[in-house]
Formats: sequence, C-alpha cells, structure tokens
Amino acid sequence: MLKGFKDFLLRGNVVDLAVAVIVGAAFNSVVTALVKDIITPFIGVFGGEPDFSGWHFTINKSRFMVGDFINQIVSFVIVSSVIYFAIVLPMNKLKAKLEKNKNSAEPVEKTCPECLSSIPTKAKRCKYCTAVLTK
Repeated sequence: MLKGFKDFLLRGNVVDLAVAVIVGAAFNSVVTALVKDIITPFIGVFGGEPDFSGWHFTINKSRFMVGDFINQIVSFVIVSSVIYFAIVLPMNKLKAKLEKNKNSAEPVEKTCPECLSSIPTKAKRCKYCTAVLTK
C-alpha cells in the first residue's frame, strides 16, 4: 500500500504539479502586491482615488467592499495576461514549430517495389528480396 503511494508521489506529473502550485502561489503574491502598490495608485493619479480597497457601500449595516473586488479583477487580468503571453503563446509557437519540423523531415524508410517491405531510404538493394532499387 505504501509502495503504491510512494510511486504515485514520485511520478513526474505529481512533482511537476506541486512545483507549479508553489510557484503559482508565489507569483500570485507578487502580482497582488503589484496591483495594490503600483497599479491602483497609478490609476488613482487619473481617477483621483489612489487606493480602491477603501471603496465600499453599506446597506443595513452590511459593508460591501467594492474596492477589494476591483483590485482582484485587476489582479486576475494581469495574471491571466502574463500567463498567456509569457507561457501559453510561446509554448504554442514552439509546439507548432516542432510539428512543422517533424512533418518536413525526410522519410527514413521507403517501400520496396518488388516485395513491398520497408527498407532504409539510402538502400540500393532490398534486404528481403535482394531486388535492385532504382531510386
């Protein structure tokens, strides 16, 4: 039972996922600080309010923090943009380039016209039927 659990934990996917979660959490804190400390004050220069987190309204003594919600939306847009432009887009380009190179590679084998077996492209004679190959 423990061996199966150990095998599960040591598979590449689980370790990669754990690293991704930790890096994602650290990245999230950086982006949250960026939004809170740099972007919202910069937007506040034009809007007059340097910090959105104080925006709220009250209904029947219930306080609705609209400003925190706006900060989270800005943070989400920034995180999504960075992930798309820094990770997804380059990976898609790399994948397309690898697929293009894979498809454009010269064939390694050809078919013997006499016995229809697969032989190397540089062969001059079929190793199965010994037919002389013209191409």
